[in-house]
Amino acid sequence: MIPVISFIGWHNSGKTTLASKVVTHLKERGYRVAVIKATKETGIPFDTPNTDTARHRQAGADTVLLVAPDQMAMTSVRPEKPLSLLEIARRYCFDVDIVIGEGFKGAEGVPKIEVRREEEQPLLCRQVSGVVAVATDLAFPDDPGLALFRLDQGEEIAAFIVDYFHLDHTQTD
Repeated sequence: MIPVISFIGWHNSGKTTLASKVVTHLKERGYRVAVIKATKETGIPFDTPNTDTARHRQAGADTVLLVAPDQMAMTSVRPEKPLSLLEIARRYCFDVDIVIGEGFKGAEGVPKIEVRREEEQPLLCRQVSGVVAVATDLAFPDDPGLALFRLDQGEEIAAFIVDYFHLDHTQTD
């Protein structure tokens, strides 16, 4: 099974910035990385109007893939019962070494890294299951169950993830 870890935090905590840095460092180490980002926004236009793929969606296709020589993109109607982060990763991210989630605070069975910038916000590591590390520049109480990082330690967090999942470079061959 492909390992999955998610960066969680309150709005504007720096999740995307930190996760992107970690992705860069994992890529530098030779790993193939997928990112799955959660959003609360609905009705986001993923397709350009009046294109062939848009016409297929309008015709009722549940899933449309656009395949070009150098990349591909997929849009899919969400099922009645939303898929969990692990289900999405298993279904769509089969050709990578690790999946990075962004968001998905409530994801069960997924280790999480809390990104914390605002002192006024409640600690997510005390509210949700699976938090294994916290990245913050704020004072943080010692917790032997959590790894602690600064927000500028993307490379160290990437190394933590590699160690946490016992990733091996031979997996990428």
